[in-house]
Amino acid sequence: MKSSADIQEAKAAALEVLLHNAKGPFQDLPRTAGWGYPEPYTRDLLISGLGILASGHPVLVASLRRVMAKLAEHQSPLGNIPSLVHDPEDRGASDTTPLFLLLAGILRRESGDPAYLDPAVQKALRWMEYQTTDDRVMVAQQPTSDWRDEHWVLGHGLFVNTLVYGYLKLLGQDDRAAELQSAVNGPDDQVDTRHPVQGLAIRGRPTYAMWSYKVLRDERCDLLGNSLAILTGMAPRTRAGKMVTWIEAECYGMRHRHELAGDLPPCFFPFVLPTDPDWRPRYALFNLPGDYHNGGVWPFVCGFYIAALVAAGRQRLAEDKLWALAQRLKSAREAKVAYGFNEWHKAQTGAPSGQDWQTWSASMFLYAAACVERGRPLFFELQPLA
Repeated sequence: MKSSADIQEAKAAALEVLLHNAKGPFQDLPRTAGWGYPEPYTRDLLISGLGILASGHPVLVASLRRVMAKLAEHQSPLGNIPSLVHDPEDRGASDTTPLFLLLAGILRRESGDPAYLDPAVQKALRWMEYQTTDDRVMVAQQPTSDWRDEHWVLGHGLFVNTLVYGYLKLLGQDDRAAELQSAVNGPDDQVDTRHPVQGLAIRGRPTYAMWSYKVLRDERCDLLGNSLAILTGMAPRTRAGKMVTWIEAECYGMRHRHELAGDLPPCFFPFVLPTDPDWRPRYALFNLPGDYHNGGVWPFVCGFYIAALVAAGRQRLAEDKLWALAQRLKSAREAKVAYGFNEWHKAQTGAPSGQDWQTWSASMFLYAAACVERGRPLFFELQPLA
């Protein structure tokens, strides 16, 4: 590793951010960013749970358990988990319920309590069963309903289905997980005409498609979804190594073409361009090429990628990327702080954008650092439930 002192300094700064954000103005729930985003956004806080649990800090772990308890309290009658922790009427996200189940599974294993939040877990599992369009196992979603609120993911999205695979394994539903793994890894050109559901595998390429629905699909690389496919084990180990090699080669080419600054990968590539058929007019305002969800560099996503590198056996590369992330996290858009832990960075320049002291940016750095330091993908080396 280039400098362990740099990593330790960034870890201390990340803890400072998380402790600062641990209580916000809404029912003493954590805030999503240090100064902007005072609201407790469900997906952000649940993703942050990985770093919080890796840190083991009692104040932060208690805050995560508060979030989980409040979400269970605010769960809809049908089992849906709201998009804002404190507002049971704010619904419509495709990733909040699977994230709740993922964290519930991790907390059950970490605490040794197999019945943790069981009524809410059972209701959430039933809700997810009804999110399939074909009454099988791959779940579907509406556009802009996952963390990409400015980007279209239609039908069977990779990211959400990796979360489903993760919680199925964590909750001991191995048969259903195997069914989902088989469906996702299905080829893209052998569609059963009676039941036209494609998998997410791409012929001639190791990474998975971003989404697929009937004859439609987007074969660009969703870094978060592909990283989770490796981390959860949904991608076979032999495929995982090839996925990393392909991603690194593509990023090398982007740097050569001046589409990417620095050593960290963008969240999505190649970018959607105004000349592409899937370009949407709204992207011109909020989702330009290399910005936001159209290929911005998101520190929290990079944290997942680093953990995936560890899971794929690429320890040295993970160490290099962790150091690069620690350096990138120093930049801030507005705050006068040593570490900005910014929301996202423009791909072509590395300039910080969005909010400073973002909770999931700080937390996922801690998670990535813990995976690198321990040489294993925390929480995803699964043993059978007792």
